[in-house]
Amino acid sequence: MQRLLLVLLLGACALVEVKPPAGPLEFDLNGRLAARYRDDAVSGIVSWRHAADGDEMLISTPMGQGVARIVRQGEAVAITTSEGREYSDRDGEALTERVLGFRLPIAGLADWVRGRPSPALEQRGGKVDYGERAAEGRATRLRVTNTGVEVRLVVSEWK
Repeated sequence: MQRLLLVLLLGACALVEVKPPAGPLEFDLNGRLAARYRDDAVSGIVSWRHAADGDEMLISTPMGQGVARIVRQGEAVAITTSEGREYSDRDGEALTERVLGFRLPIAGLADWVRGRPSPALEQRGGKVDYGERAAEGRATRLRVTNTGVEVRLVVSEWK
């Protein structure tokens, strides 16, 4: 019984292999990101590539020094820190809180940044306020609040 428990525990700790989006990109954007969670606040630069099968988000300090690379493939999320440490989990929000110190509402954020409703976030009480939108309906400024976190995104470039 103890051996089975040990195998299950080790399996739960194993890294989930997560690859950057391979399919056609739905969007590629650059901008500024600010997050406030509990007593912590962070800000930085974000470069985000999104495809139907996944995401790759690079977060840097305002001076351009890399902080983290977040990759989502399906429900699996992996974070690589600037120190080269890798973490993965199927709960992206819990993973970002554990590694970055704030909960990034990964599920549904891609919909909201494109000006679409997101049932994934709305079912958990998430809200979005659009400061500005481009002519195509895509957000250029938005604020997402969800489970105690406030994330502000200012998009400077859509590709």
